[in-house]
Amino acid sequence: RATRSEVDTSPRLVTGRPASVPRRSRVPYLHRAPMVVASAVRAAVAPRLVPRARDRASRGERAIRRVARDGDAPPVLEGGASHTHPRRRDVLASLASAASAAALGSALPAWAALAEPTLSEVTPAVAPSPALTALEQGTVSLFERSTRSVVNVVDLTVLSGQAMKSGAVVPEGNGTGVVWDDQGHVVTNYHVLGAILGVTPENRRADLECAKVTLLGPDGRTKTFSATLVGVERSKDLAVIKVNAPKEFLAPATVGVSKNVRVGQAVFAIGNPFGFDHTLTTGVVSGLNRTIQSQAGSLISGGIQTDAAINPGNSGGALLDASGKLVGINTAIFTNTGASAGVGFAIPVDLVARVVPQLIEFGRVTLPGLNITVADPNVSKQLGVRAAGVLVQSVAPKSAAEKAGLLPTRRALGGIVAGDVIVGADGAKITTEGDLVAAVELHQVGEKITLRVRRGEGGAEEDIKELDVVVTLEPAR
Repeated sequence: RATRSEVDTSPRLVTGRPASVPRRSRVPYLHRAPMVVASAVRAAVAPRLVPRARDRASRGERAIRRVARDGDAPPVLEGGASHTHPRRRDVLASLASAASAAALGSALPAWAALAEPTLSEVTPAVAPSPALTALEQGTVSLFERSTRSVVNVVDLTVLSGQAMKSGAVVPEGNGTGVVWDDQGHVVTNYHVLGAILGVTPENRRADLECAKVTLLGPDGRTKTFSATLVGVERSKDLAVIKVNAPKEFLAPATVGVSKNVRVGQAVFAIGNPFGFDHTLTTGVVSGLNRTIQSQAGSLISGGIQTDAAINPGNSGGALLDASGKLVGINTAIFTNTGASAGVGFAIPVDLVARVVPQLIEFGRVTLPGLNITVADPNVSKQLGVRAAGVLVQSVAPKSAAEKAGLLPTRRALGGIVAGDVIVGADGAKITTEGDLVAAVELHQVGEKITLRVRRGEGGAEEDIKELDVVVTLEPAR
């Protein structure tokens, strides 16, 4: 047997390891038993370490087979001396084999439990979509029937190729229109075309190419056509244009009646807010007979108030009832931010139906009027008017109202005398100027209207009397 000095001074082992390596390192594979145990612990925590533990276990098994094959023959130094006792080597080999088996036995269940799930295991089951409710189906059907009647209208002065970005300010000339008939007439707001109309003299507006109109075809594809001007009525914020499009692209809206609209009934607005075409919003009628001030400064009576979202780009779009009939043309919103605040207004379709035919036939509108001027409510109070009505401030000379005997506010020896106060028209109560305008616009030029007036307001109560004054309506001046 070799002595320690022989082992330490031998230049090299037969296995090729340096002689200076400690004796424990020169025992083939047996010094790795603690590492195998550590591998078992790591395999129980992290499945990715299991292949390493399995590999080390295989090494231990190979060591055991090598020992069984070689018997008790220990490694021999170059000087012919062995470096360990056979019995000790067998004991260590047995320990390594047991540790390897334990590592594999504990690692495999842990690996199976901690393995990453497959794609099919993490994909949830998809439940089938339920059938639409009756309310939803009604809304869907309404939109599908009506959407082709609503078109996109772009003023030619607006860059039609401008990219629409989220949050961008929509130019005034980018709006909506409603197909009126199968001849290609489209109704929109005056202010949608305000830019090009503002730079074109009235005597040069005939057949003016003023806009581009995008229509939705029966196959769901859109196509853009040029539109020419037919006529405008600035005081009512209405304009009519005409597109030369094939019949299959024209789907006229079904015109309803706005006088039958009630507060609380459902309404639907279709338009192109912020350039997003054919957008549907829903709401209810929030109020009736609102007086809307047009962009020209005139009053539009009988306005429909709704909380359906109306935003920039919705101007000129359709306001529909639950049956899909047109009851108004969306025109304005009340807001401090420029976006919808839940207070939107539409021109009643009854007024639209009186204006549009005249624009198509004559290119202009002859509206009926009394040709009088009404006083500001503050003036009425200063003059001591107690009745709730409209004080006549002035009457146009040689007008039908003057001939009928309607008295204006005038100056007398004792000071200013209040004129007649109109409190009714054709049996309807009149309390504001908007009420009076609405009553007049129910008639055509040449028709008669009966006004209920209180004469003598501002004086003694016993001097006040009520009487009816019949006025023949004439073209508004």
